[in-house]
Amino acid sequence: MSLQKYVSEILEDIKINGLSAVKKYSQKFDDYQGEITLSKEEWNIESDIPQSDKETIKQIIKRLQDYHSKQKTEDIMYENEYGSIYGLIKVPIDRIGIYVPGGKPLPSSLLMVAVPAQIAGVKDIIITSSPKEGKVNPYIIYIAKELGISEIYKVGGIQAIAAMTYGIGMKKVDKIFGPGNQYVNEAKRQVFGDVGIDSLAGPSEVCVIADETADKDYVLNDLLSQLEHGAESKAFLVTTSKQIYDYCQKEGIDRYFCKDIFECADKANEIAPEHLEILTKEPELILSLIRNAGAVYLGEYTPVPAADYFFRGGKSRFTNRKSS
Repeated sequence: MSLQKYVSEILEDIKINGLSAVKKYSQKFDDYQGEITLSKEEWNIESDIPQSDKETIKQIIKRLQDYHSKQKTEDIMYENEYGSIYGLIKVPIDRIGIYVPGGKPLPSSLLMVAVPAQIAGVKDIIITSSPKEGKVNPYIIYIAKELGISEIYKVGGIQAIAAMTYGIGMKKVDKIFGPGNQYVNEAKRQVFGDVGIDSLAGPSEVCVIADETADKDYVLNDLLSQLEHGAESKAFLVTTSKQIYDYCQKEGIDRYFCKDIFECADKANEIAPEHLEILTKEPELILSLIRNAGAVYLGEYTPVPAADYFFRGGKSRFTNRKSS
């Protein structure tokens, strides 16, 4: 059975049979049979989070708030020479749902979506996340509490997308955000129109541009770290250094040897990666040549994982040559 048909049949079953179908698939896929809402006791997770991690989360939230607050712009209203009034007014979405992967928990996804949503003025934010051994990851719960989000649902996968779209076991949302596996991605694609979605992201990927000044171990580790996301993740090396080119000959890494740094930039623009690291003597020069990349990281002390989880926001980005 094709992925499209498989997902379609589950969505239709849930749309017709409601909460009982949601619970059926939660039992099938997550081995969970309980209620989809958190009990009062489940919100009490402070003792599960080390104090150092709590302080780190608070610092991340502050950095994200500082970063995204600078993206806000004023509404526009003006009268032209003929007396006609024109304007551009930005109105926040009423209610959004954030899908946070729970199998391999990604609490960073919650931070990167919820913080800018709150700054934009979104009124209601809910979270869905698949339970592991019957529980939502405590870091997800802690972050929700820090951000004042009071709705978390223990449901993941296709059934979570259906529940948010059709309002099953919860009030329906206006738009769904957050990354997921191929089943979640296909479910989002199919419900688009009944609900808004952020994007259809492909497998995570990184491209590293490196010249002779780059530390070969940093380059290799940055490439390998992105491949840890999953079997479909991609890593690209674009370099002018034969030593680094040979050193990074590892399974899963696509390598390109270029005659100069300008050819490197052209190749990176062709790849149009989700993440682009520039580890060169003059990274700002290369940055001026980049046209297609989701996020760009300059210098050897700005690896993708640190930026994704701490330095700045915008974790949900286009992949698979869509970052143009």
